[in-house]
This record gives sequence, C-alpha cells and structure tokens, in this order.
Amino acid sequence: MNEVKKRLPLQCPSCDAPLKVGRLFCEECNTEVCGNFELPLLARLSEKEQQFVLDFVKSSGSLKDMAKNIGVSYPTVRNMLDDIIDKLTKMDM
Repeated sequence: MNEVKKRLPLQCPSCDAPLKVGRLFCEECNTEVCGNFELPLLARLSEKEQQFVLDFVKSSGSLKDMAKNIGVSYPTVRNMLDDIIDKLTKMDM
C-alpha cells in the first residue's frame, strides 16, 4: 500500500502563527520525545523556497546554471535568492 506523505504544516490553521514541534516519534522502537522545539530555519521556508535552496546546492551555487535549468533570467534567480536570504536573516534574529 502506498502511503501519501503529508507536508509538515508551518503555520497555525487558526491564527496563522508559526507552529513549533511538540513531539517526535520513532516508528522503529516507539520512543517518543516531547518538548517545545523550534523548527530549523530551512524547515520554516515554504516548500517552493526549500526546493530553490536544494536546487541551488545541487547546482554548486551557480545562479547561471539555475536560471538556465528553470528557464528564467539570471536577475530573476538572483532576486529569488535575495528574498530567501532576507527571510532567513529575519527569522534568525
């Protein structure tokens, strides 16, 4: 049976505040870890932003190659990267 993977929700569905992790679970041995854990910075990015970062790393940081691969101009890719950098900087304050 194929199990559909659910995306991790990042925002509260009621008030739109950032969600934190309260419980981690090991399927192998049933161990649970409970607490109030922050998500790592990269996990707090949107799915699209996470994909951009992954593509950036896979292209060895070449914005020129990324622009070619996704069919947009170099300045567009540069702006996308700058937006992610700004977002990460604000989250890390």
